[in-house]
Parts: sequence; C-alpha cells; structure tokens
Amino acid sequence: MLAGPKPRMFTFLSATSVADKSAMLVNLCASLASSGSDVVLLDACMSKDGITRRMGVAVQATLLDVARQQRALNQVVQPMPQGFGIASLTSGSVHAASRDADQLRRLSNAFGVLAAQSDVLVVDAELDESDNFTIPGMASGDIVIQVAPGAASIKEAYLLIKRLNTQLGRRPFGILVTGADEREAEVVYQNMAHVASRYLAVQLHSIGSIPSDENTTRAARLGRAVIDAFPLAGASVAFRRLAERFAMSAHGVKFGA
Repeated sequence: MLAGPKPRMFTFLSATSVADKSAMLVNLCASLASSGSDVVLLDACMSKDGITRRMGVAVQATLLDVARQQRALNQVVQPMPQGFGIASLTSGSVHAASRDADQLRRLSNAFGVLAAQSDVLVVDAELDESDNFTIPGMASGDIVIQVAPGAASIKEAYLLIKRLNTQLGRRPFGILVTGADEREAEVVYQNMAHVASRYLAVQLHSIGSIPSDENTTRAARLGRAVIDAFPLAGASVAFRRLAERFAMSAHGVKFGA
C-alpha cells in the first residue's frame, strides 16, 4: 500500500498536422507535470517531424548513445521550461540501429529503464514501413491516436488503427480529437468507433477533446504552455481535464471505464 503508482506509458500516433501534434504533446505533458507527475516526453520519430526538432531542442545524448555505452541514462533527459523532461531515441538513423539485433536489444533495454524511472512516459511515435514501432515495447502501454475532425484526418486515423491491428492483433486504442469542441469530437469518435467495431472488431475509447484556441499558438510563441500563459483559455481547461483522465489511468482506471 506504500508503493507509488505504477509508471505508465502512452504512445501517441497522429493523423493531424505536425504543428497540431507538437502543440498537443507539449501542452499535455505540461498539464501532467503541473499535476505533480514526473513526465518524460520521448521523441521516437523516424522522420524529421519529431518533437525535439519542433521544439528546437539541442539533443546532447540519446537512448541510442546509452545502448552503445557512450552516455549514461541520466544524461538523456533534458528539463524543459514547461515543466517536463524531454528525451530522444536517436539523433541519426533508427534504421541502422534496428538492423543490428544486439544493439536493438540494448536500445530496448534502455527504453524500458527510462519508462520504469518515469511516472509518465509519453512517446511521440511513428510506424515504420513494416507498420511496426521502432521498439516493440512502445506497444506495451496505451496507444492513443490523435485525430482532427476533417475527413482526411479521420481516414488516416482509421488506416493507422487498421495497420496496428494487423501487426498487434485485436486490442483497444484511445482516440483524442483535437481542433474540435466536445459535441463535434463526440460525433467523430462515435463514427470511428462504429466503423472500427464493425470492420475490425476493434474497441476504441474516447480520451477526450481539445478545442481550437488561438491562445495555444500565442503561448507557443512565448515558449510556454497554454495552461501557464493563459490559464482560463478554453484549451487550458481542456488540457487540465485531459491530464486528470491520464492521471486516473495511471492509477489503474482504464480509459473508457
């Protein structure tokens, strides 16, 4: 009973623009950190669209450096002014590392230790050309799909779910709708849940929604989270509510329960 909450991992895939994805990740992590959690945001993207580049972070050490025994794990996480830590899987080609089975095993071990040492690990992820995560362990936590209300984004989100289902087998996924009010987000979620259930036998859970809010962009220009710069903004209210849901999940309450 004296033990703390079990560390939780949330792996995010996005069917929205890179800018929308980055804003969501930064503000979600800031909101989680403000609630008292030790939060690490890991850039595990294989493209140049990862969160470290979007935030202009000068990466000093990566998990791949740890796997190669060139750096210690405590050198990987850099504190951000928004209140959370940020880390990067690699600063170079992930493909080169994944071709070496022993190096991939060590990279996976380093990832596992990072996850165990964080209250909450948020992973900015992408699927490779074989529809796999770079590290299999990224699928061991909750997988959340970010989607916008437009038809193109909804179609892309469904294709992501279909690709994941093919590789991982039937399992639930979380849906986070951004750029939409609660009513619009509920319509998007219900439609996606119906299609996923009917054609894939996959269960989706609604994580929540974040409305469009120019204050989010204004806060980013200031290098701050919206909950800090504009605490009464609609997006700030939504991010605090979202952080509460994630905190409940970290204490064993499943999304959709």
